[in-house]
Amino acid sequence: MTHAAQVDTGTVPANDTQESSRAPISPLMIGVGFLLVVLSYMVNAMDRQVFPPLLPNIRAEYGFSLEQGGLLATNFTLGMALAGLPAGYLLDRFRRKTVLLVSIVIYSLGTMATPLATGLADMTLYRVVSGFGEGMQSAAIFAAIGAFFTHRRGLAFGVIGMGYSIGVFIAPLIGVRLMSAHGTWHSPFYLFGTAGLLIATASLFLVKAGLTERSAEKTVSTRTYEYMPASAYNRNTLALAVHSVVSGVAIYGFLGLYPTYLITSLHYTAEQAALAMSLLGFGGMLGVLGGWLGDRVNQRNLLILSMVAISAISVCIYEARPGIGVQYALAFLMGAFGLGFIYPNTNSAMQRAVRPEQIGRASGLFVTSYYGTAAFSGLLFAALVDSFGWSGAGLLQVTVLPLAGALALAFVRPAQFNNAARGRAGQ
Repeated sequence: MTHAAQVDTGTVPANDTQESSRAPISPLMIGVGFLLVVLSYMVNAMDRQVFPPLLPNIRAEYGFSLEQGGLLATNFTLGMALAGLPAGYLLDRFRRKTVLLVSIVIYSLGTMATPLATGLADMTLYRVVSGFGEGMQSAAIFAAIGAFFTHRRGLAFGVIGMGYSIGVFIAPLIGVRLMSAHGTWHSPFYLFGTAGLLIATASLFLVKAGLTERSAEKTVSTRTYEYMPASAYNRNTLALAVHSVVSGVAIYGFLGLYPTYLITSLHYTAEQAALAMSLLGFGGMLGVLGGWLGDRVNQRNLLILSMVAISAISVCIYEARPGIGVQYALAFLMGAFGLGFIYPNTNSAMQRAVRPEQIGRASGLFVTSYYGTAAFSGLLFAALVDSFGWSGAGLLQVTVLPLAGALALAFVRPAQFNNAARGRAGQ
């Protein structure tokens, strides 16, 4: 992330009239600020993914059904979806750093409130509030970093995605271990919520506005965008939004109930299920490779291949039902394609499908489309399990559905992306 001379930046927040007079941010502070952004997104992931491996214990304590547990495992994404478009609006008009800090506080408090729930209703509320903060944070991070590192946007998103994947990797291990040590599933939620508040405090002082508030239009004078649609909601963004909806339902349905499948259907221990979830996060660390490839190859085709790979892996998991060693390998591959390839490239492609001043809206659209229906993906998966069993549910939601997402991608035209060669002046 040292390409300081090449950085491109998002729209100028409406209330920030001092940008042109700011001193350039030093490489050291770019690195420190970027590291804190990555760490905050890692905690975001820990807050999300600590819930599924603890779900069997949570269900036992509250008497939740499988459908109720599936809903709780994924309904935080409803909050993320509700946050997406409003966050996109705010990011195009206010300081991104402010939105980022507020969002971290919101999801940290929501996480800490989860163990205080007395039943399904208030636990649902706390999960949705946490998701709302996480959605705001996602939109803020990707708008700010996508603007700053425009020439290496895919790689930057891949690094952020790696931080997320580290959170996915360590959250189940820490969560199950703390639950075993303390005899309660409550302690991981308090720990991760506190970590978020500490990172928000550090970010207040160490994440500089030079990293989060840059303006794209000051560094894109060599490009012209008349060949692109004027609206942020165009053919490319709408096709990518359909793909985002499909991939969110498939991937989060899988994430939400995969540990439950391993424990209740294949009769693995909670520790083995947690390790499988951790390996899924470990696979997501390939986001650096996925983002790097997305900057260099046809991003639409890369996404299509990744969706087909998800379908193939699903067949192996739910139809072949292999032993635990192969399950670990398949979980790693699911994380590699689902978190490492699909997530960062869908996100960066959405930003590339709009003009630079519309990056905030593109970021918000991605969050809403990806997480909107994903909120009910666990409930859908659980209902399919009741009707068709684990194999049938996996076939429908994690095998067939991704192929529909690949079909939607066929309507994307990369030649109309804002990084297309024909956008350069004189061409």
